[in-house]
Amino acid sequence: MLSIRNIVKQYAGHRALDDVSLEVPAGQIFGLLGPNGAGKTSLIRIINQITAPDSGEILFNGEKLNQSHIERIGYMPEERGLYKKMAIGEQIVYLARLKGLSNAEATRRIKNWFEKLQIQDWWNKKVEELSKGMQQKAQFVATVLHEPDLIILDEPFSGFDPGNAEVIKNEIIELNQKGATIVFSTHRMESVEELCSSIALIHKSHKILDGRIKDIRNSYRNATYVIEYSGNALSLNGNQPFTTIDETFSDETHTLRLKLNEGATSNDVLQYLIPQVSVNRLQEIIPSVHEIFIKQTK
Repeated sequence: MLSIRNIVKQYAGHRALDDVSLEVPAGQIFGLLGPNGAGKTSLIRIINQITAPDSGEILFNGEKLNQSHIERIGYMPEERGLYKKMAIGEQIVYLARLKGLSNAEATRRIKNWFEKLQIQDWWNKKVEELSKGMQQKAQFVATVLHEPDLIILDEPFSGFDPGNAEVIKNEIIELNQKGATIVFSTHRMESVEELCSSIALIHKSHKILDGRIKDIRNSYRNATYVIEYSGNALSLNGNQPFTTIDETFSDETHTLRLKLNEGATSNDVLQYLIPQVSVNRLQEIIPSVHEIFIKQTK
């Protein structure tokens, strides 16, 4: 869907993006990650043609990004952009017409979305009368109403209570299942793990990793395991195929974290343990996206 090639963006004495390249596959939910100030918003603004890069280019479905693509993109910025004194229904109609919908079609679609999100009585409410989470719902409808091919969501869950966050998460999944490619920037790593197929991590204006989440997590494996066992505490004879990291005890089970010795396998660990204890669980510890994020941005 997006091919981002060697993007550079400079603001006065600050380089916001430095030779950033990445690919956003069509039909995926793609996580754009990074600490505050990393350059994520600068890249999102360039994709939306709000600003232009100093050098580099972006291809949209193989075509150089141009004005004709604006109607095929939906963008919900982190700093929301609704007019506080304007009625919600009138405002979303206005925004939809900017994306090419007729007044009648925009009205029909808005009523469908309002019914779906159980906000039918919001049409004549002003934005300033709504809570932050309610404003977020209205902004989400405005973002997706014209059924864009590419939906860009910057911190889509901020301001939501857990119930409404779940509602929007399910809508994101449904839009993706219907064919939309979704890019979302967030600091909620649990949402990334749950929703995204692929990610890119930007730090200090550079892309420092990207790819499928499964592949990235596997690349950070370090032969660390957790084992729960019953019985007496292990008696290690010095020939065990692992190094103990730590061990905790409870009334019924012992939990052992260990790192395999070079060349050893989990089967070697089981062969060593089973004559001594009853093994209840053996599980490899694969770093989460959150742990990788912290490690790469420290």
